[in-house]
Amino acid sequence: MVYEFTFTLLYDLFLQFGSQMLFFAFGWVYLVKKLFKDYESSIDRHDVQFVQAIFSLTFSTSCALFELIIFEIMDVMHKDSRYICWKITLYVSLFLVIILIPAYQLYLLITNIQESLPKRYSIIIALLCWLIYFYGFWKVGDFFPIKNTEKKSIPDDTLIQFGMSRVGVLGVTIMAILSGFGAVNSPYATLFFFLRQVKDTDIQAAEKKYLQTLDIILNKKRRIIISQQQRTTNEQNSRVGGFVRRMFNTMANGIGISSENISVLRQEITGLENFGRQLFLDIEDLYQERDRILYSKTWQGKYYNFMGYNFSIYCIYKIVMAIVNIILSRVGKTDPITYGLTLAIAYFNIKEIDIDFWYQQLSFFTVGIMIFFSIRGLLIQFLKFFRAVSNPVSRNNIVLFLAHIMGMYFLSSVLMLRMSLPEVYRNKITILFKSIDIAFYHRWFDVIFLVSGIASMVFIYFVHQANNSNVMLSTAMTPSGTPNGSLPITSPISPGDVSGIGGGSLSGSGSSRWTSNNNNLYYRS
Repeated sequence: MVYEFTFTLLYDLFLQFGSQMLFFAFGWVYLVKKLFKDYESSIDRHDVQFVQAIFSLTFSTSCALFELIIFEIMDVMHKDSRYICWKITLYVSLFLVIILIPAYQLYLLITNIQESLPKRYSIIIALLCWLIYFYGFWKVGDFFPIKNTEKKSIPDDTLIQFGMSRVGVLGVTIMAILSGFGAVNSPYATLFFFLRQVKDTDIQAAEKKYLQTLDIILNKKRRIIISQQQRTTNEQNSRVGGFVRRMFNTMANGIGISSENISVLRQEITGLENFGRQLFLDIEDLYQERDRILYSKTWQGKYYNFMGYNFSIYCIYKIVMAIVNIILSRVGKTDPITYGLTLAIAYFNIKEIDIDFWYQQLSFFTVGIMIFFSIRGLLIQFLKFFRAVSNPVSRNNIVLFLAHIMGMYFLSSVLMLRMSLPEVYRNKITILFKSIDIAFYHRWFDVIFLVSGIASMVFIYFVHQANNSNVMLSTAMTPSGTPNGSLPITSPISPGDVSGIGGGSLSGSGSSRWTSNNNNLYYRS
């Protein structure tokens, strides 16, 4: 009997380890192909690989937590094996989130700030900073009612209770902020009702202003270059000429552009380049909005819009229920699967049905969908955030920050997913967190979710107004000094002559309507 259990345990552990290796490989490939694409080789390769390993391991253990929830529903592996895998995965995840990632993050920050500091001193300073961080992390438990006072007995896994209770506060806060923003932003992003009405004349007017701006910049730079060439020529001639020639050159220099005027011209060019960059981005936004308008008229677009309305109703329902839960100070007792299946049985008057079977199948399907979209959504946001703020020096720190957020997010998801499961599966997860007041996290989630939703409404409102203003400005504003004519559509613009406009900064912005040929920038109509 002992032999059979040992063999079963080893087989189950091997199965769990194999799946984690697959998750680890996926996290590594995602990091290399997406986040670390075109990574600068000037940074210490050892640090890069270690950061990749930390991120991939965090992703692997996070996915393993969701995998174990599905295993509980589908009754995969022996129950004792699942319990051991739960404990191992939680210990590794908490070690990463509480100890390894913050400590190494601090070490990298210190070495980036003081590169000349000896390595041992950097480690000592990072350790001292981590102790301060850990003290603050430990004190979180004093400010929140995270302990379940109904459980009088001492839990078996004190370290798991300690770590999960405090990580849960931070992770649930992150989840609530992201969910609140998503509940408001998703209808705004999916419904064509909020589309800006962009016409072809608006785009053409904005393009004309952009080309006029380029023309002005070229003229001003040409004036500076001609003036500098004249001054250089006159200075060379003055060295070999007589008194009369020197007097003539002095008068010619006075007639030309003075150094003060050149300085003013350069300031004007800088302002026009900034103006041109904004116009360039506004033009691309106008094209994207026009493409969305055209897409909304297709059958696929109409279906997408219909699904957007359904999802908007769900988002409104979530916000209303959060308000009700806060006002009534309540926590849901029945999971949506049980509630929905009970209503369906009562409505259709179904008598002969295997309730347990459908509970299991619907639980597996619902949780699987939630897990898939949670991981997919988080990875997409990671990619956007990384591309927006990273640079070759800070990429290691950014990746560690994302790994830290990911670990806390998925650990907290285990607590929050508990209410989405039927009672039989919920109890199997609850036994791991005996002394944690899980009801507090649901109340805390509702509060932060509502605050985040309201703040997101205000933010998106101002962004929407600003976007509408940009459309008007792009089509109505004319830069000072615009000539009567403008550059023809096919005029080449040298990136070397117009730095920042049509050069490296704009040609790499992702616009599909500007292309370069022989080091010149052309517009494709």
